[in-house]
Amino acid sequence: MAEHSGPVRRTPRAQVRRRLLDEAARAFAEHGYDDARIDDIAHAAGFTKGAVYSNFGGKQGLFAAILDAGADAELQDVMAGIDDGADRAAVLDRVARMVARRIVDDTGRAQLGLEFAARAGRDESTREVLAPLRRAQRDAASRSIGEVAERTGARPSIDPELAALILHCLTNGLTNERVADPETISPELVERALAAVLTMLLPPNDRPTPAPCSCSPTL
Repeated sequence: MAEHSGPVRRTPRAQVRRRLLDEAARAFAEHGYDDARIDDIAHAAGFTKGAVYSNFGGKQGLFAAILDAGADAELQDVMAGIDDGADRAAVLDRVARMVARRIVDDTGRAQLGLEFAARAGRDESTREVLAPLRRAQRDAASRSIGEVAERTGARPSIDPELAALILHCLTNGLTNERVADPETISPELVERALAAVLTMLLPPNDRPTPAPCSCSPTL
């Protein structure tokens, strides 16, 4: 008579999602969006394809989650270590260097992002997945710009939401150019472009502090 070993412990949901995302990132990078198969991704992660649907809603949701996870990690890295009163120029250089490194080093994710954006232009269901993700990324960038300004004493030259849109478009454009022409669009050029725009968007706060009024009160 076989011994009862007790109930099988279920894999925590966070771990399921992480394993699926890891395998999906590899599959998409190796095969592209169209040729990557949900069955293969789920099997490599140790689950059935039902796990993909229950956690991400399908292939498009899984792909969007990969892009979203990368953006979240980047924003967290940008904000980490920026203390109140930090040197503005040093902070902006650090941000430009970090984002440039991601553009240059993470070419697989960049190419997948371009592929998904191209699909969104032709397919409404893909656009419905990508559009809210892009909005969330721009909103997060806007909050980060405001926080960098507050911590470093910079004075945003335009509204943070508009600044976020400009930086979002600049990053995507640099990614496109780097993928298409890596010999000309060097890592140093990418960093210089980012640093130049960040410096214009977040100039130092040179407004003089008003002197205390010493006039007599009007009766």
